[in-house]
Amino acid sequence: MSLILDISDETGRLSEGQLEEIEKLLQFAAKEENVADQAEVSVTVVTNEEIQQINKEYRGKDYPTDVISFALEEDGEGEVEIIGADMPPVLGDIIISADKAKEQAEEYGHSLMRELGFLSVHGFLHLLGYDHMTEEEEKEMFTKQKDLLNKYGLSRSS
Repeated sequence: MSLILDISDETGRLSEGQLEEIEKLLQFAAKEENVADQAEVSVTVVTNEEIQQINKEYRGKDYPTDVISFALEEDGEGEVEIIGADMPPVLGDIIISADKAKEQAEEYGHSLMRELGFLSVHGFLHLLGYDHMTEEEEKEMFTKQKDLLNKYGLSRSS
């Protein structure tokens, strides 16, 4: 079982090792969550300015955020489900702000890699349908995140 991952750093700030670690972590999370083999995910690392523009355009919020996910397989209201002939799912896109990741790593006192891992898993879980709109959903999603990161070896002290 493995994801088809397209990871790009538009900022040029992350090392090859950090990008590889994000890929390994997401492959691990996909296996743990029993995601269909060959499911597709893209991860793009951008600046605060770029993520602010995306946040404004798609969410109506004019400020930079740390991570945004766009699930491609969600059925919107009134949409008809299209079923392909055994096609692997295209889960969607995860967009991470390199600036926010750095700020938050410093604020929380852990490594940049731990913050990048947290944001990657957070975005990935959104693609799988997890959310945090209610207290109950938040507890489920945040517990899942923490468990995946700890099991992988990226705990808060990392």
